[in-house]
Amino acid sequence: MRQTWRWFGPADLASIDDIVQAGAEGVVSALHHVPNGVVWTADEIGKRQQQVRTRKDGSPSGIAWEVIESLPVSESIKKQKGDWRQHVENYKQSLRHVAAAGLRVVCYNFMPVLDWTRTDLRYTVAHGGTCMRFDINDFAVFEIHILKRAGASEDFAPEVVEEAARRFTTMSEAAQQQLARNVTMGLPGSTESMTLNDVRAHLAEYEGISPDQLRGHFVDFLSEVVPVAEEVGVRLCCHPDDPPFPLLGLPRIMSTAADYRHILDAVDSPANGMTLCSGSFGARPDNDLPAIMDEFGPKVHFLHLRNVKRDTNAISGSFYEAEHLGGDTDMVALIAAILREEARRKRAGREDAQIPMRPDHGQDILDDLARRAQPGYPTIGRLKGLAELRGVMTALSHREFGLH
Repeated sequence: MRQTWRWFGPADLASIDDIVQAGAEGVVSALHHVPNGVVWTADEIGKRQQQVRTRKDGSPSGIAWEVIESLPVSESIKKQKGDWRQHVENYKQSLRHVAAAGLRVVCYNFMPVLDWTRTDLRYTVAHGGTCMRFDINDFAVFEIHILKRAGASEDFAPEVVEEAARRFTTMSEAAQQQLARNVTMGLPGSTESMTLNDVRAHLAEYEGISPDQLRGHFVDFLSEVVPVAEEVGVRLCCHPDDPPFPLLGLPRIMSTAADYRHILDAVDSPANGMTLCSGSFGARPDNDLPAIMDEFGPKVHFLHLRNVKRDTNAISGSFYEAEHLGGDTDMVALIAAILREEARRKRAGREDAQIPMRPDHGQDILDDLARRAQPGYPTIGRLKGLAELRGVMTALSHREFGLH
């Protein structure tokens, strides 16, 4: 696996110097300042590449921007409303520009409204560190009692509705506001000042759009952009829903192996693939990560290796971000499946025999606790995760195990 590290640009508390010292071989980044639907220009792409190539003292870093995460699909495209056709054309042009700059892997998602959802961004675990957590009961508090979405109580199990009502009666106004801020962190363009009416407006735009209709919109999008990606040598890889079950009454269409099977078969191309996120998939007990890797291996173009610990075996359940080797996903078995796929690719002579991987998320530990980086992206927590994953990779790649 190609060991990479996500970098959010010059404002990221983890610097390029830090990434070099972590031993990462490449950088995963994006033009976060460019609005969704707007063309990524060659100049802006070049600026980010130069930033990655340069240490604080101006000397060469020795690493490069290798994976895009993400080139966002606009809400207009997902809904097929407004100027969505122009946004598709802009997406094609962006693909041409990134290919011309030498970038070959583009991660994106097709989640409506939500990029990710957590109810607690600083959940304290047993050792005193913190991590992100999704609590289904707290989310029900938000949906039913704070957002007051019509029909929300029907989307939760009766015991969850009952527990949410109990929690809401004991929750202070400040706690309610904090919960709302945590949930809306995953909304595109969200800020500390996003109002509940803003959230309601986002949701209203999806009224009447069923999962089948959204799936059709996705196929329409891929039918347009995948031929361009194939032409210019770019590998597109869709990230799964996070978490992988319906929220806020919105359709979710990329949560299971069956979901990916449909999309990858509908637009069958080497350029149409998967970002295998073990944390997102792993939040559902019915997702078998090594089996998913075995089935979709030839079209897995990017890997997010993280682990979650589920509270129960409910499909829509609570979980927190665990240590990389400490959650419910058998990370050793998953890495073994990845290495088998890489060996197969090498034998087949594929130029992408080495799959880019990044240690996704991490727990805030040691100095991370005071640094308070972007939720989910602590420097030391990810460094620890990368070291653990690297150890497993090294052991399984040893000649004694036959996965080299």
